[in-house]
Amino acid sequence: MKRSAHAIIDTAALRHNLARCREVAPNSLAMAVIKANAYGHNMLKAAETLSHANGFAVSCLQEALELRQARFIHPIVVLQGFHTMQSMKAIAEHRLRAVIHDRHQLELLDSAPASVKLDVALKLDTGMHRLGLPIEQARTLFERLSKHPNIKPTPWLMTHMACADEPENPHTQQQLERFAKYTDGLQAPRSIGNSASILAWPESHVNWVRPGIMLYGSSPFAHGNARRDGLEAVMTLSAPLVAIHTIPKGESIGYGASWTCQEDTRTGVVACGYADGYPRHAPTGTPVWINGKESRILGRVSMDMIVIDLTAIEARVGDQVELWGKHLSVDRIAQAAGTISYELLCNAGNQCQHTYV
Repeated sequence: MKRSAHAIIDTAALRHNLARCREVAPNSLAMAVIKANAYGHNMLKAAETLSHANGFAVSCLQEALELRQARFIHPIVVLQGFHTMQSMKAIAEHRLRAVIHDRHQLELLDSAPASVKLDVALKLDTGMHRLGLPIEQARTLFERLSKHPNIKPTPWLMTHMACADEPENPHTQQQLERFAKYTDGLQAPRSIGNSASILAWPESHVNWVRPGIMLYGSSPFAHGNARRDGLEAVMTLSAPLVAIHTIPKGESIGYGASWTCQEDTRTGVVACGYADGYPRHAPTGTPVWINGKESRILGRVSMDMIVIDLTAIEARVGDQVELWGKHLSVDRIAQAAGTISYELLCNAGNQCQHTYV
């Protein structure tokens, strides 16, 4: 079933953003992060568009297997690694690289058949405290994996930055220093930089960088500006006007009557709502774009409708309204709604029909 709201995906912008990553980190290989259905942009289509990336990173084994079944031969890193003997064997069979981040995985490795040979990346916890083995044990763990009969040479070394999106936060520098201290002298490919690190922390530009949100044209920084970062919007979310009304002064609009007209107000109803991935908590004043002009939301977002202000805007039923995209950064909508662009792109991208251009 196709709903009225739809997402237009600009492949040229996607390629541009990968080129921007390479411009900023010219001495690193680029591992395009296409997990979560490429942040709502369609994983297989994104992989095809980004086929000139040096490799891909996905969250789980199923995502990686979809890429292999689609005949992508790139290096693929499975960020969650394996959790069972069966998944370990599948990773080995399909020539994937598993991230080792937990003691349970080490125990599974020790009980693996001799025929299982794995490429791995050792993930070290430098301060994110989500996935990763203690950074203080880096040397011991690396030597263990390097000598392990089931591990192919050479294990990679990885970590993940917790606060790189806040350039003034000292936590990132502390993480980088911990990683450098405890991995010093270990001869292994390294991967540190996520999108924010790529743009703001040159020390993270080691062998491999992992661009994620920047590929999709959103700034990775709190209160960032994608254009200032040299990024182009990839997804444009739009939907048609389905009704136009003039609401008298003193009347309220939408559920909860949360917004009252201060004067007679010409309004339009847009066929998009939280069922289409638009944020329900976007308040009155959240910007929209229609017919070359910026306007705003009035009242609450409904399941499949938004009311917008058409004061001084020429519009007719059927005109398309941009909810975010080329004229309105998704970052502005996220900030207005008190969330992040990652959530908006994933929600809308996974719920709306796509058109690739």
